[in-house]
Amino acid sequence: MGQYRTHVFVCTGGETCPTQGDVEQFVKQLRGEALKAGLKEDVRINKAGCFSQCGHGPMMVVYPDDVWYSGVQASDLQEIFESHIVRGEPVKRLRYEPGVKGANKKPGTH
Repeated sequence: MGQYRTHVFVCTGGETCPTQGDVEQFVKQLRGEALKAGLKEDVRINKAGCFSQCGHGPMMVVYPDDVWYSGVQASDLQEIFESHIVRGEPVKRLRYEPGVKGANKKPGTH
C-alpha cells in the first residue's frame, strides 16, 4: 500500500473547474473533514492541475480506487467524504465515466 490509504485530487486548475465551483474551498473543507475524522495520516487531499475533462467539473479523483467525480458541488462534499473516503462506498450519482480514455473536453472548452 502507498503512503496514504486514500489520496484525493481536486482540480483547481484548467479552464473550467475553477469557474464551475469554489474548488479551493473544496480542498479546505475536505482537509478539515479528514482532520475532524482523525484521518489526517490516512487521507491526503491535494490540489491538482487540469484533468483534461474541461466542462465536466468541478472534478475530483479518488485513488487508489480510480473513481472520478464530475459536477461536484460544495453540498456534495460531506457525502463524498463520509460515503467514499470513510466507508469506501463511491457516490454513484456523481461518478464520471466517459467511456473514452484520455482527454474528454466538452465542445467549446479549451
